[in-house]
Amino acid sequence: MEAETVKPDPIVEVEQFGKLPDGTVVLKYTLKNGLGAELEVLEYGGTVRSFKVPGPDGQPRNIIVGPDTLEGWLENPYYGSLIGRVGNRIADGRFSLLGKEYTLATNNAPGGIPCALHGGDVGFNAKMWKIKAFFEGDNAGIRLTLDSPDGDQGYPGNLHVEVDYLLTPENTWCIRYQATTDAPTPVNLTQHAYFNLKGCAQGDILDHTLRVDAARYTPVTAGLIPLGDLAPVAGTPFDFTSPRTLGEAVNADCDQIQFGAGYDHNFVLDHPDGVLGRACVLTAPDGMTLEVWTDQPGMQVYTGNYIPDGMQTPAGPTVRRGGVALETQHFADSVNQPTFPSVILQPGETLRTTTEYRFPKAD
Repeated sequence: MEAETVKPDPIVEVEQFGKLPDGTVVLKYTLKNGLGAELEVLEYGGTVRSFKVPGPDGQPRNIIVGPDTLEGWLENPYYGSLIGRVGNRIADGRFSLLGKEYTLATNNAPGGIPCALHGGDVGFNAKMWKIKAFFEGDNAGIRLTLDSPDGDQGYPGNLHVEVDYLLTPENTWCIRYQATTDAPTPVNLTQHAYFNLKGCAQGDILDHTLRVDAARYTPVTAGLIPLGDLAPVAGTPFDFTSPRTLGEAVNADCDQIQFGAGYDHNFVLDHPDGVLGRACVLTAPDGMTLEVWTDQPGMQVYTGNYIPDGMQTPAGPTVRRGGVALETQHFADSVNQPTFPSVILQPGETLRTTTEYRFPKAD
């Protein structure tokens, strides 16, 4: 008679990680599924510091690239953090809503052209989130909450945000976003994890193969602001409808590639907006595979073109293009692009969206 297989219980552990310059203590929550996968999350920025997943050799590897210490995030923001109130870029740091113009901080200037990036000077990536652990069936979970007051970084309305991180027995990292507001306001939430499926600080990601389920993308200006059209990827460096390595055309003689110093572009996903569907498949040379599933209309692919050489991570120093960000979201500058899906959240509505990072088993 065969012995009954005992499924390990999920676990959430809490410990002090460090202190911010003002003395604020930052806690680290570690979600464990008991099967070799562990997700480390900081209160600061809702930041994922590490995600260990068993590789093809059965040994856990941390596939998240980012700083090792809090000081590292103060010097190098966005790595593995929650992004809001509006992710990606807003042209000139301006938008109009209900006849009123709003002015935001211009904290980024691709090609010397200023724009607002990732929520402002003190976006959600630089906020202290409240975290509470919970369990949902066999899933380990934490709920992150944040209240963004009216006028925060120039945005209107009091915004309440809840984000669930779940770690499943299948090693899936599921993210569920929820937000409500008391006044119309733009909202575009995303997660800015950088992935290297070979492992953190294990060289660049140009040897990774990517397939994106998108027949169109949004071409940009030299300032990385969408022109407004949804252009076909066919015949361009952006055609990932069949798998190709990230390095194949990352330095192509093409103005779009040159504007981003590589890939830093939004792909218009094929599945219907609001329906959970596969966005992409990323594969390392040894066969380690990540699938991204989302109900969002777009995904920004950024090949870490400005990851610095020598940034210290938990596994050693980084190199340029040492990670790729796969940011599920709405299109950049949607507040100024009436033909793009709207990012305006209204009072009485609840924004709900889901993204999953899955690791399919080999056939």
